Amino acid sequence: MNERRLLLFGIPIIATLALFMRGVGEPLVLSALVVGWLISLFYTTLFWLSNRALWFALIRRFPSVGQTAPRLWRLGVGSLTIGAVATLLLGEGVRWLFYQKHLRADQFWQELALNMVPTLVVQLIYESRHFFEQWKANLQRAEQLARASTQAQLTALQSQLDPHFLFNNLNTLSALIEPGNVPAQQFVEQLADVYRYVLRAQGQATVPLAEELAFVETYLSLHKTRFRENLVVEIVVAPAALARCVAPLSVQLLVENALKHNVASRQHPLHLRIATDLAAESLTVANTRRSRAAGLVPGTGTGLANVRRRYELLGAGTGVEILEASERFTVKIPLLAPLLP
Repeated sequence: MNERRLLLFGIPIIATLALFMRGVGEPLVLSALVVGWLISLFYTTLFWLSNRALWFALIRRFPSVGQTAPRLWRLGVGSLTIGAVATLLLGEGVRWLFYQKHLRADQFWQELALNMVPTLVVQLIYESRHFFEQWKANLQRAEQLARASTQAQLTALQSQLDPHFLFNNLNTLSALIEPGNVPAQQFVEQLADVYRYVLRAQGQATVPLAEELAFVETYLSLHKTRFRENLVVEIVVAPAALARCVAPLSVQLLVENALKHNVASRQHPLHLRIATDLAAESLTVANTRRSRAAGLVPGTGTGLANVRRRYELLGAGTGVEILEASERFTVKIPLLAPLLP
């Protein structure tokens, strides 16, 4: 139900219920019934709009599920204060207008108790609607995160073969390599480790940074075999950051982008730096920028967009930052707290 319809139908309904809760002195006299209903409508409108304004002010300040308790405490105190002030002023005004009498203390407490009923109904309506919207948003976010994670895994695996077939052939290849050829043996083992990690990361929303970095180091070792001294890698990670989490394959994708889109030659080595900040709140992947010659596959930005979206769905406090300079390309991703089981 939209806000306008809620106000148009909710206020008259609550006003009518409040009128019968108070009772009508002469129920058979139409004029008395109309006057009583108009007074109840005025009361209800005032309480509804004032408590609605209070609720929206508090939901802007305390929007998250973890802030529900402080929001409800302030909502209760604020609603009670609004009810007491409005009951005193309006009750005194109505009684003096119609009866030329002042509002007694017992009448004040009775009116306040009756006025708090529609107040609680209004706050319950808004809190229930907010809870339902959050629940629906969380379901959608979980579904989008699952789709984004699946897409990232499919992208990483799109050129791969069936896992059992690949592992069997890697074992066969390892057996065919001469025992003295240690570099070749290591290369095959690292290739198997890379593929094993990709398979293990399936279905996980986050992985510890220590695991992702171990995978990235193995991934870079494979490329070092090809690039040799043309690829210069520096990894500076604070020990406290290793327990934090990242989206699986997100750091590897940033490294892959650097290797895919930049020259790595003897004349122009590719410098790659992976580092965390001192507070262990973010990780930066930076590389020297020298685009490859025309004719190679250009970047589409899909990978970076996917990384950004995945961190949004994971509820990261800060987003993924991309800093582009003429000679340097930098991407900073937030480090996440471990997800509760």
